[in-house]
Amino acid sequence: MIRTVALRLGVIWAVCAAIQLALWLVARRTRNAGIVDVGWTLSFAIVAIVLAAGATSSVGAWLPIAAIVVAWSVRLGGYLIARGAATGPEEGRYAELRRTRGASADAFFFAFFQAQAALVAVLATAFVVPFVVEPGAAWPRALGTAVAVIGVCGETIADAQLARWRGDPHNRGRVCDVGLWSWSRHPNYFFEWLVWLGYAVYGLAFDYGWIALGGQALIFASIWKVTGIPATEAQALRTKGDAYRAYQARVSAFVPRRPRRA
Repeated sequence: MIRTVALRLGVIWAVCAAIQLALWLVARRTRNAGIVDVGWTLSFAIVAIVLAAGATSSVGAWLPIAAIVVAWSVRLGGYLIARGAATGPEEGRYAELRRTRGASADAFFFAFFQAQAALVAVLATAFVVPFVVEPGAAWPRALGTAVAVIGVCGETIADAQLARWRGDPHNRGRVCDVGLWSWSRHPNYFFEWLVWLGYAVYGLAFDYGWIALGGQALIFASIWKVTGIPATEAQALRTKGDAYRAYQARVSAFVPRRPRRA
């Protein structure tokens, strides 16, 4: 079984590496590295389709999680495209990386894009097992499905609230502090992690499904310490200054909870 999983992950890596190479060539021409996020997100829908095409387990074992992966991927990818991640001005954190890397920016972004391809293959361990192994207990699949669906719905609501708030020209230069964003500075990241936690719980119904625990742990570490909260907050402090510092003092960084008094 381990050999089968490894072969599936190798195919996934190769497909995603080709996708990210094509996107890097586009980004090199447009000077907008934000397309990497669109490619990374939509790659998961392609991965789920590839895994389904080569599945050796019953349809009932993998269909629920495959449907959630595709729904999450297409929904988030569409949101990023609508927000202009691939076609609008380059996002602040990528523009800052381009500025600091100078003449080596293209080489840096090539490595970065390929790292995203490898990351997709690594994160696919969170849901690859159901495509090759028959399930055991039913409750982890039911619970994992419920947690992942809550994550997708919560992330959708958070993104919609932010888009609506940004659509009001009176809010230009201000800090979004409405709806879920008044309870968490990054509700989109929290609910995204919840999706991956759901995958991990789902995997507990299968032999060797424990490997799915690594995916949600990696997502959490990335959000908390690497490309998520640190980079986003650094950019917010650069552009919004004291207003964002006051927001930090009031509102939880990750887990939604009642805001503290100013």
